[in-house]
Amino acid sequence: MKLKRIFNASSVALLVLAFVALGTINVTAQQVAPTQETAPAKKNKADKQKQIKKPAEEPAIDPSLPNVLIIGDSISIGYTPHVTKSLKGKANVFHNPGNAGGTINGVALIDKWIDEKGGTRKWDVIHFNFGLHDLKHVKKSNPAEVSNDPLDPPQADLATYTENLKTIVAALKKTDAKLIYATTTPFPPGSKPFRDPANVDRYNAAALEIMKENEIPINDLHGDVAEKLKELQLPVNVHFTQAGSKFLGDCVAEELLPLLPVPEAP
Repeated sequence: MKLKRIFNASSVALLVLAFVALGTINVTAQQVAPTQETAPAKKNKADKQKQIKKPAEEPAIDPSLPNVLIIGDSISIGYTPHVTKSLKGKANVFHNPGNAGGTINGVALIDKWIDEKGGTRKWDVIHFNFGLHDLKHVKKSNPAEVSNDPLDPPQADLATYTENLKTIVAALKKTDAKLIYATTTPFPPGSKPFRDPANVDRYNAAALEIMKENEIPINDLHGDVAEKLKELQLPVNVHFTQAGSKFLGDCVAEELLPLLPVPEAP
């Protein structure tokens, strides 16, 4: 009996020591190894850092060359590098900061875009376009949210688009730069957010009328790519392939070249 009591007491003591030791090991392990919540957090942070893009560097400026400003949406963002390359040594080419969006955004920011460097940079030529963002449908209950529903309204109906474009043109004319307007490029049915392909012609027609009234030449990018969409445009998308962006860039550069001021003889 005495031996049994001693054995039981010893067993209890050993069990207590074992649990304490296990507890210590677990605590130590938790301190050293990352928990399931910590590891993904670090991974997400790394992913976010990869997604953050460095701001675009301003192109090298030659003060002896004329300055060209391109204003437009993501289509123009895609072709601007090709214009820059084509006009290297002939002009300094710039794009408005970011995506110009639709005419609603254009009216709000046009003065800021043309007043580059506090008005110290003179624009010789301005190539501009608005249309694709005006055409996209937005939620009736929340215009800031895009919609795939044909029953929802476009971001800017035709009347609003027309008045906004007139305001933008009036602001651009104050720069005394040579202006040229690019027609809005076509797109296939089914692209998202919803846009009615038939409306491209209506909006382009309204824009052309405004440009005619203001004697602004046209760069008909719509006509240039209309028969080449299958080879130049992404499937069921308003955007273009790399080859498509280069093609558009070549078209833009070709139209800009004759508008550049002739350099003065030394």
